[in-house]
Amino acid sequence: MPGMDRPRSRRRVVLIVLGAIVVVFGLLQLVPYRVDNPPVQQGPRWDSARTLALARVACFDCHSNETRTQWWEDVAPASWWITNHVRDGRKALNLSECTGKGGEAGDAAETVRNGSMPPGYYTWFGMHANAKLSASERKALADGLSASLRNAGCGGG
Repeated sequence: MPGMDRPRSRRRVVLIVLGAIVVVFGLLQLVPYRVDNPPVQQGPRWDSARTLALARVACFDCHSNETRTQWWEDVAPASWWITNHVRDGRKALNLSECTGKGGEAGDAAETVRNGSMPPGYYTWFGMHANAKLSASERKALADGLSASLRNAGCGGG
């Protein structure tokens, strides 16, 4: 009967498509585009240990050369997005490259104070949950960044 071959051919097409997806996904992993961590040159003089601790959990993964990625952030294509995000973050402010030669670090404190940093998606699904700052932590970090980064010269790379 001609109709009996339809389920087999559909199954075969599905298996071929799934196989192709697996092969393409595997090939994507060969593209060496991952977050790198250049050597730390110099950090700012932190005004307190609390500011440094808050900056480590809320800022360092995108704004320093001490990025810690989770396992899934090293898997393409997510790794591509994460790598670009970290490069953009370091370009705006790199807390590992503070020369002490003039300049403010931009409006780092203001972005923390107004809630745009760290970005909300950074803590989605419990990832980086410790970066979800309370109002008092947000104020302490913003005040500490203002004091610590004043003329620190933390440029972008």
